Amino acid sequence: MKIQKPSQFEFVTLMASLMSIVALAIDALLPALEYIGFSIGTTESSDTQLLITMIFLGLGIGPLLFGPISDSLGRKPIVYMGFAVFIVASLICIYSESLFWMVMGRILQGVGLSAPRTISIAMVRDSYSGDYMARIMSFITVVFILVPIVAPAMGKFVLDHYNWQAIFYIQLIFSILVSIWFWKRQPETLPEEKRVKFSGHIFADGLKELIKHKRTIGYTLVSGFVTGSFMVYLSASQQIFHSQYGLKEEFPFIFAGLAISIGSATFLNGTLVVRYGMERIINLSILSFFGISLLYLILFYNTSNPNVIVLLAFFAMQFFSIGFLFGNLRAMAMEPIGHIAGIGAAITGFISTMMAVPISIYIGKFVDQRALPLFIGFLICSFLSILVIVYLRIDAKRQRQKLISKLS
Repeated sequence: MKIQKPSQFEFVTLMASLMSIVALAIDALLPALEYIGFSIGTTESSDTQLLITMIFLGLGIGPLLFGPISDSLGRKPIVYMGFAVFIVASLICIYSESLFWMVMGRILQGVGLSAPRTISIAMVRDSYSGDYMARIMSFITVVFILVPIVAPAMGKFVLDHYNWQAIFYIQLIFSILVSIWFWKRQPETLPEEKRVKFSGHIFADGLKELIKHKRTIGYTLVSGFVTGSFMVYLSASQQIFHSQYGLKEEFPFIFAGLAISIGSATFLNGTLVVRYGMERIINLSILSFFGISLLYLILFYNTSNPNVIVLLAFFAMQFFSIGFLFGNLRAMAMEPIGHIAGIGAAITGFISTMMAVPISIYIGKFVDQRALPLFIGFLICSFLSILVIVYLRIDAKRQRQKLISKLS
């Protein structure tokens, strides 16, 4: 049965839905971390933070399997495989009675969800390129952001009326509905003549090809630094607003408001990126990210936490900068490797996630009495990102000079 190509609006919404299950699996659980901790026998905040950070470990590992296979078998079968793994993992989480099994379930959830997450990016790259690809990625991210806006409030509602296990059941229902929509409406984007024969060395071949492109590696590293610093906020936000500020009831609404900050920037990026280009927007956003972090340290380094309104203002400014980075960084990394989009998305996702997980776990240990360590992490990660971007610009200039010399 030949599936008619969906409209651009439906394509954007469907790709965003594939990605958004990841956000639902992470953000809906935030209000329930304390209750899950009691159920599995732990009260340490560093332990419950693992329920957020370790799903990213699975998200990093999974693409190494699913990406290469998708270049060989096509995109759609891999999405179905991922959803099957996610369902099994969710059941493990529901019936877990110890931290070990809960963490194992969360890692496996990440492995399963890495398939729709990675394949959606590969399908965008199959269909679009250049700044227009970044535009599509921005619109996808805007729709994707709607989930973090409502997920914590939904999680709290479910928690108040049922139990934390019900949050996992809702994730399962949503994943099944999206998979049916995907099956019915989305055609395969990788034609058979462009598929790569699967072999034991497909990963090694893809890695050899990928490391030839310094821009791909550079922007992947920047993505790792940015994602790592943001993951600290995801894992520690519940502790900051619950414990440090005593805003347990208000937390879902605070989280939603800050998600809107990211979403508004991402929406603007969809318009601005075609006019100004990805590179310029990335450069300005990284500088803004660094400057806001530095200002917070100057103002509050030797003081206790500021008023919550001040903290929210700084978070909002930071996340507005981040909103211009997520889609553009991934698009810049993927642009030179469209001919190996599946394995390329897998390897770049693996590298950035394997950077982000230890960064977030390490910094998260220090977020105890104050939010300051979070902004120190922002500062260091943004500074390292600036160094990478400066190196890429110097290298690009050197390559242009070499080309001019050869031509002359």
